[in-house]
Amino acid sequence: EYPLHRHVSGFTSSLRTSSAEAYVPTSVDLPNGLRRPHQKPAILRKISAAQQLSASEVVTHLGQTVVLASGTLSVLLHCEAVGNPKPTISWAKNGEEVKYNDRILLQPDDSLQILAPVEADVGFYACNASSALGSDTVSIAVTLAGKPLIKASRTTVINTESPAVTVDIGSTVKTIQRANITISCQVAGVPEAEVTWFKNKVKLSSAHHRHDGLLLIANVSLSDQGLYSCKAANLRGEVTESSQLLVLEPPRPLPYLEDLTAILSSAETGTRSVLTSPSGTKMTVSPGGSVLIGCAVDGHPTPNITWLYSGEPLSLRHRLLAAGRILQILNVSDAPDGEFSCLAQNEAGSLTQKTSLAIQEYRWSVDKLMACSASCGHKGVQLPQLRCFLDGAEVNISHCKEKPKPALQPIACNRRDCPSRWMVTSWSPCTRSCGGGIQMRRVTCQRLTAKGSSVPMSNEACAQVSKRPVDTQNCNRQPCVEWVASSWGQCNGPCIGPRLAVQHRQIFCQTKDGTSVSSDQCSALPRPLSTQNCWTDVCGVHWRVSLWTVCTATCGNYGFQSRRVDCVHVRTNKPVLEHHCSWRPRPVNWQRCNITPCENGKLMRGGEAVWGSGGERRQSCLSEMQHCTPC
Repeated sequence: EYPLHRHVSGFTSSLRTSSAEAYVPTSVDLPNGLRRPHQKPAILRKISAAQQLSASEVVTHLGQTVVLASGTLSVLLHCEAVGNPKPTISWAKNGEEVKYNDRILLQPDDSLQILAPVEADVGFYACNASSALGSDTVSIAVTLAGKPLIKASRTTVINTESPAVTVDIGSTVKTIQRANITISCQVAGVPEAEVTWFKNKVKLSSAHHRHDGLLLIANVSLSDQGLYSCKAANLRGEVTESSQLLVLEPPRPLPYLEDLTAILSSAETGTRSVLTSPSGTKMTVSPGGSVLIGCAVDGHPTPNITWLYSGEPLSLRHRLLAAGRILQILNVSDAPDGEFSCLAQNEAGSLTQKTSLAIQEYRWSVDKLMACSASCGHKGVQLPQLRCFLDGAEVNISHCKEKPKPALQPIACNRRDCPSRWMVTSWSPCTRSCGGGIQMRRVTCQRLTAKGSSVPMSNEACAQVSKRPVDTQNCNRQPCVEWVASSWGQCNGPCIGPRLAVQHRQIFCQTKDGTSVSSDQCSALPRPLSTQNCWTDVCGVHWRVSLWTVCTATCGNYGFQSRRVDCVHVRTNKPVLEHHCSWRPRPVNWQRCNITPCENGKLMRGGEAVWGSGGERRQSCLSEMQHCTPC
């Protein structure tokens, strides 16, 4: 019995099933009443040379080499197998099932016949005998006289369990470490070919070889990875086939993850980190915070990592860092319960690591009392101090605002008689508002009892404890002040209307005895006005305008006219200074006029056109015009 190994594609040339895989009876009844024991399939190997029945027909058994000649018209390949129950026969060429047609025939005795063989029929033909007890395969080479022929396979073999595997050259082999890998290089050729092995194009020593073109790679490790080539050469030429050996290492946990340390150093303050493990880890985190979860695994090839939450794909807010090896949960409050896991997978196997996050809740604490509100008497109480805690540490009280506050019960404290002490009443009102007055209050010696009553005591009892407070004091010692105004000045200020002007006076702050002081000392008193309106004949004025002068031109763009504007007294009609009339807008004293285009190039001055000396009209007459500013 051979160990099991898995073929991804192609034809299995050396697979034998284990007798433990299926139940079969131990014997079969014969017609004469005897019982024949079961037998696994076995193909008969005959080492006799191929039988040349004629120049054109070749008959041979398996295990031989058939060399086609130019006159060969038929090749018959016999396959005889024994076994109980009778095995089923099938044929393959170069690892692929033979497709029968009118030239390639399957005979009733399970022989394979090739009619009119051509160069495309060259290859390795394998007969497979199989039953419920297993299978057996033997090959025969059909070749042309010339360069050698190598039986090659294009299968991919993945071995994750077996300690020993045998494959044909040309296969891709992916295996776990410490397995024994045998690569078969079956060669046919006339003349006989010599086989040479290479690893990564470097010739291997004979110590690696085994008989019949087998290469054994024992106790495979990562250093054995590479491209193994078999070269068959004879006098007619050479041919090479290669197999790629890849060593698999299933995912395994690592004790640390360097990327996690680097990312954590640049993360926000308060970000926590934890590594997953096969048995599971746990970490307590603050609500609303961020956490980095690392999946520290190794393997060959590098495992693919899939993150899950409670066994399902992630749906909460997250980021994948370091090629998926680090999962950042942006807000742990999104995941109140459940388990995070990372599934690491490669061709050699898989590994699941996990961690659980426990969110630490904010809670109120009332285990500490405030200071007593009184040192003696009957009103002293202590209230429990309300504090907010997270994971045993006190935090800002605002974090617990969503939590219901516990009921606070005041506790009586310092309920005892007080020592004798002075008791005072409030001060009486001051006897004067300024200039110095007196306030008084009552001072007595009393003692407050634990029941809340006040007991009068002698002054001597309080004097032993403290000095007697004063019962009188001076008040409102600031001087008495007032605003004083001078007489109004003449009504000759600037005119603000018809016969209306402004007059002024001085305002002083002084004491009752006539001493001038700073105005700030009178700031609390209402301040008298320092200006007022008054009537005066001087402001009985108005603007007087004359008629407009004749326009300086009858057409064009430069005509203007002016008039006289004076400020005159209403009663005397005589001009006065213009600022007396400034309370009304001054009328304009010049304006443009006759702004219309001139006909036939005429320029009119006082109603006359300007002509040249020869009777022609002057086209440049416009340049003779001048402007002046009206007076």
